[in-house]
Amino acid sequence: MIQFRMRRLKAAALALSALLAVAVSVPAHAQFGGIVYDPSNYAQNVLTAARSLQQVNNQIQQIQNQATSLINQARNLASLPISTLSTLQAQVQQTRQLLAQAQRIAYSVQDIQQAFTTRYNGANLTAPQAQMVTNANDRWQDSVGALQDALKVQAGVVGNIDGARSSIDTLVTASQSASGALQATQAGNQLLALQSQQLADLTAAVASQGRAQALEAARNAATEAEGRERFKRFRGN
Repeated sequence: MIQFRMRRLKAAALALSALLAVAVSVPAHAQFGGIVYDPSNYAQNVLTAARSLQQVNNQIQQIQNQATSLINQARNLASLPISTLSTLQAQVQQTRQLLAQAQRIAYSVQDIQQAFTTRYNGANLTAPQAQMVTNANDRWQDSVGALQDALKVQAGVVGNIDGARSSIDTLVTASQSASGALQATQAGNQLLALQSQQLADLTAAVASQGRAQALEAARNAATEAEGRERFKRFRGN
């Protein structure tokens, strides 16, 4: 529609230009069929034609500006042709699965409370000898399982580094070659999502390592308490 209007206006401009050229080339006192042209009327007609031509040129310029604005808007509304969201979601899901595979004592307040009640503190530290041996073995398995879980989570986080590096390269390239504001914004949002995924991996690694250290410290404390109880019994005997 805009191109059709521009063609019509350009045709009108050319016609007015031709009219001006003919008008300027006609002598002020030329006669055609006995009719004498009035110079003042002639000048007024030339001035009117010039103004009409200027208006047509202004309209052409306005249409060109509108067309340029529409092109820029189309570029700004163009969506980013690539997406790393599925890759990021897969990496987050993998880390969540590793955390869900926690052995013995899971990441649950209820599980932790139950485990500490049965084999880390209270009357179980002064239980009969056979029960104390069983509790000690259970605590050792808790510690070994937590250390293994921490190593698995750390391995998963390290495995995500290559995927994160590839996503960064892709998104930075897309951002630098973005044709409009929307593409640049979407590339930036995906980079923020990647950063969030990396922070989630870091949180998971720290949590798993902290869990292993806490269980090992609790095992050492329980072992020390049981040791005092055994020494007390030995001295009493």
